Amino acid sequence: MRSSSNETVRGGQSDCPEEKKCTGDNVSGQGCAGKGCLKIVGLGPGDECLMSPHAREAIHLADVVVGYTGYIKLIAPDLLEGKDVLSTGMMAEVERCRRAVDEAVAGRNVAMVCSGDPGIYAMAGLVMELLETHDFFSDICFEVIPGIPAFAAAAALLGAPLMHDFASVSLSDLLTPWDKIEKRIRCAADADFVIAIYNPRSKKRAGHLIDAINIIKLFRRGSTPVGIVNRAYREGQKVQLVTLDTVNEQDVDMQTVLIIGNSSTREVAGKMLTPRGYAGKYDI
Repeated sequence: MRSSSNETVRGGQSDCPEEKKCTGDNVSGQGCAGKGCLKIVGLGPGDECLMSPHAREAIHLADVVVGYTGYIKLIAPDLLEGKDVLSTGMMAEVERCRRAVDEAVAGRNVAMVCSGDPGIYAMAGLVMELLETHDFFSDICFEVIPGIPAFAAAAALLGAPLMHDFASVSLSDLLTPWDKIEKRIRCAADADFVIAIYNPRSKKRAGHLIDAINIIKLFRRGSTPVGIVNRAYREGQKVQLVTLDTVNEQDVDMQTVLIIGNSSTREVAGKMLTPRGYAGKYDI
């Protein structure tokens, strides 16, 4: 499974010390003593203080850290000191995952880092597919370490827009046909879910966001609150509260999450609130 990669290497190629060996269990429940270890680590939204202690410890104990170049930059340099750091640019997900698997199968302790949560539009699934395809689950220790997902970070900055049922939809049609994405948007809007939108707009997909908004407007008032959060908890963070009628696609890029309210979502003191229903049952 070896493949070439655009990588930056730091540190030596020494064998994994015994004190750095994974001491947990893999997904099959078998012990990991003497095996390589592959942990898919969620960094959270970007701010170092929002990275979990579990994620930090996994990176600290790793011999090799693998990730997209932009996500590697979210990690404090002292945490990467003395490690091999293998990074690639965008559109090289399979290459990164293969390299991470290779290093773990070779007996090393690997942390593959992802922004947000690794099981939400990230690399945990692809790594599991590779391990399944090559029958490697019994050869390594495998673990997914959760992180704060982007929609949770965006929601926190907006107030409380996800207090009731919600759906998350990615507008990227690189791996999913657009007609299926349209169907999911339509069903979520018809069911009155709050909708979190990932990957809303890129240079190649400039029209998808407007198409999605127009579908949602078939089921929602134009005055429905919409939160637009760019680069949550990172440098350049921007938070806006607009409406379905006033969404400006020029304010949106691939580092933006939109949260579109349901029929009961309202603006409160410049924030979004989707009531859970307490006021209808209790005296508040």
